[in-house]
Amino acid sequence: MTDTNDPVPAPAAEPVPAPYSAPAPDAGGVPAPAPAYAAPTAYANPTAAGPVGNIRSTGTCVLLTIVTLGIYSIYWYYKVHSEMKAHSGQGIGGGLALLLALVVGIAMPFITPNEVGGLYERQGKQKPVSATTGLWYLLLGWFFLVGAIVWFVKTNGALNEYWRSQGAQG
Repeated sequence: MTDTNDPVPAPAAEPVPAPYSAPAPDAGGVPAPAPAYAAPTAYANPTAAGPVGNIRSTGTCVLLTIVTLGIYSIYWYYKVHSEMKAHSGQGIGGGLALLLALVVGIAMPFITPNEVGGLYERQGKQKPVSATTGLWYLLLGWFFLVGAIVWFVKTNGALNEYWRSQGAQG
């Protein structure tokens, strides 16, 4: 404390550097390297893809579904959702698709084309199928399975075309 009643000036605050800014260059004029910071891989490349799925013949799948009295369709849901999840890292995956197909099967004609469309969307392409494609199955499925067949041809065809665009052979 001083003998006078004059206020004591506060010490000057030091400037705060911007986060992750490189230090000022030294006397030689060469800037120091920027600090090592790596973004998480999920955000670094959002279109990074895992293994490519299998191309399945639409006619063979329809025939197998008829011969196995619909059991093949449950297997198909499991496999295609497993492949889509492994490829993109997103989606419900095979286990949950299998459970949903067994418990609330009517949801799968909406979920599957939505996920197939999502594969296209993540690549910046227009979605050839979406959840509304399931309306074929719902509205015309009762009429000699016409709606179910149209739904499957559209959904499986879009999925096969996506796998071909990713380099799958078949």
